[in-house]
Amino acid sequence: MSGMKIKKGDRVKVIAGKDKGKEGEVIRAIPQRERVVVEKVNMVKKAQHPTQANPQGGIVSMEAPLHVSNVMLVCPSCKQATRVGFRFKEDGTKVRVCKKCGKDID
Repeated sequence: MSGMKIKKGDRVKVIAGKDKGKEGEVIRAIPQRERVVVEKVNMVKKAQHPTQANPQGGIVSMEAPLHVSNVMLVCPSCKQATRVGFRFKEDGTKVRVCKKCGKDID
């Protein structure tokens, strides 16, 4: 399994599937399964038992995980969906780089 290039808090664009073209922020990254949960994307209905937090129970809408290959990072500087590269700074830290404009993402 390779390291994921998308992290929690990143803005991504969906490039495949029923929500193709939508943009949103990554709520949760699941590197073990190579999946990400994006806000307001891939919504599913789920039946939920009543709990103390939700005494009503019933059917709730929630985001389901998407495979990381179906999303593309939106570069904060050039605002385009882009591939992600890596480079090392002089102090040895690894940073993500936009393949379109060449600027650092982190």
